Order: sequence, then C-alpha cells, then structure tokens
Amino acid sequence: MGRRMTTDLQPPTTDTAPAAQETVRRPPKVIPLAIAPPEPFLYRVKNRLLGPPLATAQLPHERLGKPTALAVFASDNLSSSAYATEEILRVLVPAVGVAAFSMVVPITIALLVVLAFLILSYLQTIKAYPTAGGAYIVTRDNFGLLPAQVAGVALLTDYILTVAVSVAAGTAALGSAFSALAPYSLEISIVFVVLIAYGNLRGVRESGRIFAVPTYFFILNMIVLLGIGLGKMIFAHLSVGTSHHAGLIHAGSPGSGIFLGAKLYIVLKAFASGGAAVTGVEAISNGVPAFREPAWKNARITLVIMGSTLGVMFLGLSILASKVHALPYASGTPTVISQVGRFVYGGGASGDVLFYALQAGTMLILVLAANTSFADFPRLASFHAEDSFMPRQLTKRGHRLVFSNGIIFLAATSILVLLVTDAKVDRLIPLYAIGVFTSFTLSQAGMAKHHLTHREPNWRHGLVINGVGAVLSLVVDIIIAITKFTHGAWVIIVIVPLLVLALVRLNRQYEAEAEELKEDAPRAAQAPILRRHVVLLLIDQLDAAAARAIQYARTLMPDELRAVHFDLDPIKTEDLSRAWRKLGLTRLPLDIVECPDRRIPKAAAELVAGALADGETEVSV
Repeated sequence: MGRRMTTDLQPPTTDTAPAAQETVRRPPKVIPLAIAPPEPFLYRVKNRLLGPPLATAQLPHERLGKPTALAVFASDNLSSSAYATEEILRVLVPAVGVAAFSMVVPITIALLVVLAFLILSYLQTIKAYPTAGGAYIVTRDNFGLLPAQVAGVALLTDYILTVAVSVAAGTAALGSAFSALAPYSLEISIVFVVLIAYGNLRGVRESGRIFAVPTYFFILNMIVLLGIGLGKMIFAHLSVGTSHHAGLIHAGSPGSGIFLGAKLYIVLKAFASGGAAVTGVEAISNGVPAFREPAWKNARITLVIMGSTLGVMFLGLSILASKVHALPYASGTPTVISQVGRFVYGGGASGDVLFYALQAGTMLILVLAANTSFADFPRLASFHAEDSFMPRQLTKRGHRLVFSNGIIFLAATSILVLLVTDAKVDRLIPLYAIGVFTSFTLSQAGMAKHHLTHREPNWRHGLVINGVGAVLSLVVDIIIAITKFTHGAWVIIVIVPLLVLALVRLNRQYEAEAEELKEDAPRAAQAPILRRHVVLLLIDQLDAAAARAIQYARTLMPDELRAVHFDLDPIKTEDLSRAWRKLGLTRLPLDIVECPDRRIPKAAAELVAGALADGETEVSV
C-alpha cells in the first residue's frame, strides 16, 4: 500500500510573548493511504518479467563479491583471448604464409607487455580514485570537462562496438560447431543482445549470478585445452594442419629479414589487430562502486586476477596455434581456437566431448563479453548525464536499481551496428579498440598529472607507471588509427568529435536553462500578486478529459475562464461547437482561434501574450 509523509505545524504552548513565539515542527510521521490504486497492466507485466521493484535502501546489498565481479567485469577482457590470436594471423598469413606462425608469439608477448603496464596503471587509478576511477572521472578531474567528454565518448562508442563484436564472434563460434546455423548469424546475434539486456535489467546481482557460470566454464575449458595441448607439445606429439583446405585465406610466401619478409607496416597492423586482447581493462576501474566493501581493495585484487588469467590464456593459445598451424578461414568459421581444440583433443568420444565443450564455452564467453559493456556503459553514461552532457534520464535508476535507460539505449544502438555490419566480425574489428585506447591514453595521462599535482607517498613510482602506460596507449592508438584507417577506423575518428560537439551543445542548453531558472527564482518569489487571474483552457474535443479539465479550472475561481479551440479543421470545429451548445456549456464561452499554418505552439504563445499585455494579469493554461 502507498504511503505519504506529513508534517504538523502547531504554535507553541508556552507562555512566551507573541513576538518570541516560533512555529514548532514535529517530526514527520507516516500516514498510510486509505486506498491503494490498482497497478497498471504494463507495470504488472514488468514485475512478472523483471521481478519486484527493489527499494533504494537495498542498493548496498546489490554489490558484488570478487568471484561474481570477475564474471561481470572481466568477461570482455577474458573473451578476447578467443579471437585475438586469429586476428593477428589474419593479417600475417597473407603476407608471409607459414612464417606467420613464427611471428604470432612475439607479437602476443609485445601485447602482453602493454597489458601489464595497463594493469599496473589501473591499479594506481583505483588507489587514487577508490569510489570510481574510470577514464571519464580521471580526465575530468585533471584536464577538465571537455577532454573528459572525448575520453567518455570514445569509451561509450567502444562499449557499443564491444557488444556487437562479442555477440558476432560468439555466433561465429556457434557456427563453427553447427554449420547449419551459420547463415542465421545476424538473427542469432540480435537475440543474444536482447537476452543479455534482459538479464541486466533484472539487476546487477541477478545478472552476475546468471553470467558467472558461463565465464568460469570458459576458463575451465581453456585450462584443459592449454594443459593437454602444452603437455602433448612437450611430452608427446601434436598434429599439424595443412594449407590445402578449401576456404582458407590466401597464404603468402615467407621471406628473409627480421620480419621474415613482412613489411613493418604489416607487423604493426597485426599488432593493432591483436590489440583487441587488452581491451576491457578499464571496466573494473569504472565499476568500483559495484564491489562489496572494501570496494577499492576488492577491485584491485579482481583486476590482477583478470590480467593474469588473460595473459596465460592469450599466450598459451598463440603458442598452440603456432605449433598446429591453425590457419584462419575467409568466412571466419571454423575459428582458429576451434581448430586448435580439434588438433589438441583429436578424435574419439572423449575428444568430441572436450571439443564441443570448448566450442560451447567459447561461444558463451564471447557472447557474455557484451555483459561488461552492459555493466559499465549505463554507469559511464550516468556520469555524463550528471554533468549535464547527456539526457538526465540516464541518471535514474530503474525498477531493479540499475540504470535501465542506459541498458536499453546500449541494446538498441548495438543492434543497429549489427544490422549495418551484418554481424561480420571482420567488419567490426577495424572499428574496435581505437576508442578504448584513446580513453586509456587520456586516463593514464590524467593519472600522471594527478601524481605531479598531489605528490602523495610513492608518487614518483606511480608517475613512472602511469607515464609509461600513457605513452604505450598513445603509440598503440596511433598504430591502430593508421593501419585500420581505410578499413573503417575513420568512422570512429569522425564520429567521436561529432558526438563530443553534440554533447557540448546539449550541455550549453542545460546550463542556459539552469541559469535562467536560477536567476528567475528570486524575482518570481518576490513578485507582487497581480490584480487579475485568467485561465485559458485549450480544448481539442469534448470528452471526459476535457470535462475534468473544465471542472478543475472552475475550482481555481479565476476572474476570467475561457475555453479555446484552435481551428485546424472546419468540420471538426463545427462538430465541437454543436456539442458545446448541446451540453449547455454556453455560460463558458468557447473561443475559436484560426490557425491557418497549423502551428499550435505559436498560436498558443500569441494568445497568452495578448492576455498578459496589460501587465496586471496572471495567466494559467
């Protein structure tokens, strides 16, 4: 049953002089409403789908422990191990053929060096910003609001692309196991987005429980794959694939030199393609408030576990791929990780069970990598909205204490990206990563400035870590922008500044409105009561709503009450006039105002301006 609060105001009962008497406020007390209105049908449906609404007081209980938080915030980062090796090979094989297998491990190690510095950098960030240390907050505090919009927008676009890439890659893994489903990759991808959005709308803790099992199932499968594979590589024999299967990408010829015949540009392009492996590192620093107390400490521990797990899986898969010579297919399926699984596990019943378990785990982690974006995008958008750079509806927590509007917006935009790219991973990858490395660069540069400004204990150590992290992120960002520019990165390079411009314009509008309301408040509060009060009742048709409006307008007891109809359709206007007379409403005049250009707001403004012209009239519409 609903409740309302009331405060009794009563004069004091003491014998003090009237001049000294003050109003005594009694503490608020809860008065139950006598009648609880029935819940609307759509609200009942929402209750059935999402569960009962959560009270704001339950927010601390919605926080996550380390195991669940790892599943929620690390799924994007961990999932990249499933396709990063393939993306490196997809660039190297056409250039140098089988020599690519000698280069994939060194490039992987170079990327893991970047990952290590990013992990160390974000440990510093979480320490300095224990409540929420994402790129947006760090950049805002150290460089100002405008650079923060660049960092935030770059990261928001990357979150959208993360959802699209993840579900598309997961669908490709599903197609590798069940070829009959491959033609329906777009439809399956969209269904995955809807299901993940639904899971997140049910609440943070609820979604964590739903998505934890698939994440750990994938980790377990990778432990088995790497254990058996590396064991066979050392103590037994691994099968090696051939380059004569139909559908494989064209393989070039190896050469000589340090890059085995590949140009430096090709090596850098392969490095950029594998850069997707280190995305998602920032997710935990953005989501510190979602951790149980001590939140900052639990977040740092989870970040180290995430980075270590990714490093082992990424390097192990690259080593195995280089040994079994798993070549990418032009269609994207079967994937490199599925080929590695087949070579490692071999045939037989046990091999098939392990292979299909790996495919299931890969598909689930790739799809659920999108969950990281659903956990972080709404929170980051709420930061923008709180600073008046995005619609304020994004600051509101919904039915289950999550930012529901942000979740729905992310789902809609991700589906749009899937429709445009036909859910093809190779079309999405060039768009991916440039945004997140832009935010990495600004965040780490902001932390370097933070150390120089605050000079806290061990600030020089933090300055070195964040300074190197900023430089490495900038270098990777430039490499991605150059090597992927013609493949689609130009879209992000163009879109991010345009979106920042749009957010700045929205902010100016919000700020102008706030300033105007602030300035008008004292004047409105101190304005004298005007001599006349006129109520204008805008009538479109005579129905129950109009009748209630007339009834309410009369209770205001104005000096003049006028019903007004804007004439857009002569026939409709005549019907209204006839009904008005038939119901005996002649004591309330119905004014017909011609509106030949059909601009009702303009006509209404002119009507009110005319009533206000004498300067002595208050008008209610």
